[in-house]
Amino acid sequence: MRLGMDRIGEMAVIECQGKIVRSQAAFRLRDAVTSQGEARVIVLDLTEVHALGAEGLEVLMFLQHWAADHGIELKLFNPSRFVRHRLDDARARPNFKIATLHDMVALFAHSENLVPFKACVSSVSVEQN
Repeated sequence: MRLGMDRIGEMAVIECQGKIVRSQAAFRLRDAVTSQGEARVIVLDLTEVHALGAEGLEVLMFLQHWAADHGIELKLFNPSRFVRHRLDDARARPNFKIATLHDMVALFAHSENLVPFKACVSSVSVEQN
């Protein structure tokens, strides 16, 4: 699995690519999200996730609870069809906020820290086989 992380003001965007089927991938996702504890909003871009195993689903559910406990809004952006089916099979989709493209544009537009884009974006890429 590959993770790309961007920070824009008080919002963290974590782009996930590949498979979240093994414990190691699920734990890396958990660690990436929980490292953003200062964010007001954390967005998980699941567009390029092609497989979600039981460990990945459990970590997503854990992260939803963790975010709520820390006053952070966790949103799933554009989950792939496979991810949506897994969430539906587990009857877990109602537990998550699914962000639309319109929601994302609004999040960017209403950022409390409006500074030039290049000045407030930091990127990190984490790759895992």
